[in-house]
Amino acid sequence: MRILMIEDDKDLCQNITLALKQSGIQTDCCHTGSDGLYMAKNHPYDAIILDRMLPESDGLAILESLRRQNITTPVILATALDRLHDRIGGLDAGADDYLVKPFAVEELMARLRAITRRSGNLRLSKHLSLSGLSLDPEQNLLQYGSVSLTLSKREGALMEFFLRHPHQTLPRSQLMAYVWGGAEVEDGNLDNYIHFLRRRLKSTNAPVRLTTVHGIGYRLETTSDA
Repeated sequence: MRILMIEDDKDLCQNITLALKQSGIQTDCCHTGSDGLYMAKNHPYDAIILDRMLPESDGLAILESLRRQNITTPVILATALDRLHDRIGGLDAGADDYLVKPFAVEELMARLRAITRRSGNLRLSKHLSLSGLSLDPEQNLLQYGSVSLTLSKREGALMEFFLRHPHQTLPRSQLMAYVWGGAEVEDGNLDNYIHFLRRRLKSTNAPVRLTTVHGIGYRLETTSDA
């Protein structure tokens, strides 16, 4: 699991990072709202821990911005504000859970397990879609309008990962880990499957494209974003 922690208390970030690392959870930390928004938009995470009170930008504003951009990564809002209307405001803004400071690491881990488990179940029950293009992950069926294509297993896995993280730049290493797991494969295999997917997308005439981000990886975006 890889999470993002947006928290201005650097000591707290370090302590949480070390504690989660012992449980195999990788944590990226940033300390301002603008940095947090950039990281959340451009990297895929399993969950986000978001401080309510941040320099430059309020945590609720960051959360609302993410949701407006259809970034559905589960968010735990962490704050010392524990009044009822504060909790309701956070949940209404798009948070998946609310954690009052100070908190125990064990409780944080339990909440992380709960929201990622819940998010995974919701995702598996629905088709993934972007701008009218949809994918049935169970059947690897890609559809746009009247056009239906059956993808190979690896094409389907790659397309699924892109559709779970639209408009985000996905590093090559993460794409390869998702599609091939821990297997050792040549780096060029990813490029081959990107080429296959581009041909598939072109044949559907869907208004989406796979963009190369040189030196980093690839991004699935709508053509209107060009």
